[in-house]
Amino acid sequence: MAAAGAHPRRSTRSTWSALLRDYVTLTKPWIMLLLLITTVPAMILAAEGWPGWRLVASTLFGGMLASGGAGAVNMYIDRDIDAIMARTRSRPIPRGTIPPRHAAIFGTTLGLASGPWLLLTVNALSAALALGAFAFYVFAYSLYLKRATLHNTVLGGVAGAMPPLIGWAAVTGSLSVQGLLLFFVVFYWQPPHFWALALGLAEDYRSANIPMMPVVLGERETKRQTLLYSVLTWAVTVIFGAVARMNVVYFAVALLGGAGFVWCAWRIARGQGTEGTRTMFRYSTLYLAALFAAMVLDRALLR
Repeated sequence: MAAAGAHPRRSTRSTWSALLRDYVTLTKPWIMLLLLITTVPAMILAAEGWPGWRLVASTLFGGMLASGGAGAVNMYIDRDIDAIMARTRSRPIPRGTIPPRHAAIFGTTLGLASGPWLLLTVNALSAALALGAFAFYVFAYSLYLKRATLHNTVLGGVAGAMPPLIGWAAVTGSLSVQGLLLFFVVFYWQPPHFWALALGLAEDYRSANIPMMPVVLGERETKRQTLLYSVLTWAVTVIFGAVARMNVVYFAVALLGGAGFVWCAWRIARGQGTEGTRTMFRYSTLYLAALFAAMVLDRALLR
């Protein structure tokens, strides 16, 4: 009887655990990884050392609220196309495990909470930047750009490139050339990173009537643009290094890692179909992480 009575409790725990996982999925935790990768190094550079656990934790939590809220609202807005695309139809809303209205309320609450949190625990500029990134991703990108223009990936990258700028503002309370260059590093990195994925999903986007570049301009032009933005990313990383007076550790990663980034894009441009796109997508993530880690190591070892 005890074993039989325990089964409903296990089932209830399992249900709650699955629901929690679905709400976490709404926040797009893989994008939060980008937040961690780019925010903390920017804060360390701005402080010229460790800025303190309280400030780092408060800034990251505020950024997670803005990023997670934007992700959840985006899934609410995209619920119609997510149900069509093979890549996204297993998300919580198309699956029916989370009602759309609940997702919208959840995401809006998280996103709006980022402002007061950062205002009270960090500073006004970081709060304004986080709320601005949330609003841009929801209103400019999700509601308009994604469905209206082939430039959606590039223009939508404004929100994704905000974390290092927020981190810089959290420490200094102001913006600077160095902080803006970190923004542009991530801004130019995002299109080739995402287009490497989009090239293999062109039919998915076509079926959902989303004007991604591979759908509108075709494979060849998308590959050309991927190579172009890879070169721009490499150039901006070098410019940042010169302006910030970085040392040998950073430049070694920026030059060699950037060369690898461009080579991956060149391989895609010269290849047939989606050849090399998976390698490019994986490499681009590792490259960005290594680049920002090198910034920290450079200053820690050679300052």
